[in-house]
Amino acid sequence: MITQTQETQAVMTPDAAITLLKEGNARFVEKKMTSRDLITQVKQTTSGQYPFATVLSCIDSRVSAELVFDQGVGDIFSARVAGNIVNEDILGSMEFACKLAGTKLIVVLGHTSCGAVKGACDDAKMGNLTTLLHKIKPAVRAVNEPSDDTQRNSKNLDFVNAVANKNIHLTIEDIRSLSPVLKDMEDNGEISIVGAMYDIADGRVHFL
Repeated sequence: MITQTQETQAVMTPDAAITLLKEGNARFVEKKMTSRDLITQVKQTTSGQYPFATVLSCIDSRVSAELVFDQGVGDIFSARVAGNIVNEDILGSMEFACKLAGTKLIVVLGHTSCGAVKGACDDAKMGNLTTLLHKIKPAVRAVNEPSDDTQRNSKNLDFVNAVANKNIHLTIEDIRSLSPVLKDMEDNGEISIVGAMYDIADGRVHFL
């Protein structure tokens, strides 16, 4: 068990951070998750935290970033919102995580059979959810196939997953265009911003 420290974070590179997440997901899939004393990690991080990555994922109960990447206390910042979209609050949180707290990687993590994406595909409307799903609609429009409107809905999982994939890419574009802070950090090689898709059927994370 390794709890991230200021020293380990300082020498971490964006590529090394991606490798750590890939290795963690492999352990998760293979049922070889690291044995951790989480309470000891709680005590070790009392005086400070030095996460190496920031993960923006959906609120879906099956897609906990700490679990699917086999990480412990103090390893990652985890931002969660239905459809893994960004707004000012999330962007501000990411800027804090990277610029002030030192994480080296941002991962936008979507997943298969996403309920928020299904809602956007079906043009669902309900309270504040309507506004959230509106942010996913550009991904729906950007997926050209199938052209038959009767196939462009939540019943077509291939279409849903294609939209979820596109939504990841558009979210990354939003991060870069709406946050000059993060864009500059990426351009300077201080961080990487990448996308990934979690498969709810087998637990694997596929980096895009």
